[in-house]
Amino acid sequence: MSLTSSRSQKALLWIVASGFFMQTLDTTIVNTALPSMAASLGEPVLAMHPVVVSYTLTMASLTPASGWLADRFGTRRVYFLAILVFVLGSLLCANAHTLSQLLLARVMQGVGGSMLLPIGRLAVLRSVPGAQYISALAFISIAGQLGPVFGPVLGGWLSQTIGWHWIFLINVPVGVIGMFAVQRFLPPEEIASPPRFDILGCGLLSTCMVAFSLALDVPVDNYREWWSGGLFALSALTVWLYVVHARGNEQALFRLGLFNEPNFSIGLIGNLVCRIGSSAVPFLLPLLLQVKLGFSPLHAGLVLLPAAVAGTIAKPWIAPLVRRYGYENFLAVNTVLVGVAIVSFALISPSWPISLGIAQLALFGVCNSMQFAAMNSVTLKGLSSKDAGSGNSLFSMVQMLALGLGVTIAGSMLNGLDGVAWAREWSFTLTFVCVGMVTLLSALVFRRMDSRYFN
Repeated sequence: MSLTSSRSQKALLWIVASGFFMQTLDTTIVNTALPSMAASLGEPVLAMHPVVVSYTLTMASLTPASGWLADRFGTRRVYFLAILVFVLGSLLCANAHTLSQLLLARVMQGVGGSMLLPIGRLAVLRSVPGAQYISALAFISIAGQLGPVFGPVLGGWLSQTIGWHWIFLINVPVGVIGMFAVQRFLPPEEIASPPRFDILGCGLLSTCMVAFSLALDVPVDNYREWWSGGLFALSALTVWLYVVHARGNEQALFRLGLFNEPNFSIGLIGNLVCRIGSSAVPFLLPLLLQVKLGFSPLHAGLVLLPAAVAGTIAKPWIAPLVRRYGYENFLAVNTVLVGVAIVSFALISPSWPISLGIAQLALFGVCNSMQFAAMNSVTLKGLSSKDAGSGNSLFSMVQMLALGLGVTIAGSMLNGLDGVAWAREWSFTLTFVCVGMVTLLSALVFRRMDSRYFN
């Protein structure tokens, strides 16, 4: 390998890692800044959860199209466009003067963010020799782990010192450097004619996800039941239409044969249910610390560090534990621990000892990190090489959907309980208990997995 080639590959890895870092950073950085945003925009702080949901749902909806776009228009061109759209969305977020403007800008950010990791990973696959591919992906994954670690602290520090707008403006110089590096280091490629993209299937599944999420978040008024019922019906209808569309259609976005693998369907459902509770925690805790306990944004971000650090440290533990106890036993115990840790956050109060709070966060971080690794592995483990790419894409959609649903459910519960006189004081307590119980329910789902396919 020539020196120039080696430098180009290193530059490519840094480009992709930076893009992945920006994507994951903007999933978590807003959590500690939500109270500052609410005060600036004149909105109730408990009504700010759509700022998180709009971003994650957009990414979930558009991620499946990224690979086809790269094949159709070229990896280099589409990756440059993804960074550009993400940067423009960040600029619009920073200059938003109303909640509606901010939500539209977050959707634009999500359009760019949905392509950063999949297309970046594709560029690495096409440019890095097979012997170095695993090491390259490991390097990129570190950037994805750093985003959730630094996000809450950075968001708290920026919103407290120079204003919440800067949590979005910091993306601009990184993005500009990234666009220059893409033009400089990503080689041009021959553009082939890819298979036809299933626009109808993607539209049906995207409509299903958005309708289901909105059905859980309808404002309280005299027509709430009608709106919620209609949106749930639309969600069910689009799923049914997709099944009809995909039956016997080998060019469907996700062919129905995927679900013939014994543990794939159960794994998807278990992941969705488990991640709802886990995804609610990074949203709920900063609000609890700032709204109820009077912490500053920076202090609230720092308090969340034990969970992120403990989760990173625990990652090497998962393989030995699974080898010793098996997936079935490990998931049965660890899922319960994750749910119990989430429920335990309901005990946090102004008089709660900080040492106990740190222990709770560390336990949650360790168990949650190992839970994600085990769930990911067992869900995709049995897929054939033919279905691996498609199954992984669907799995990515479900992960992002779960993140959005967790925040939607938690935000809707807080908002609803805040409007009930007797429950207002207990709104965070009841919400933590409910989302923790949802995660506990996923233990029942994982018990249905077929252990014969674990080895």
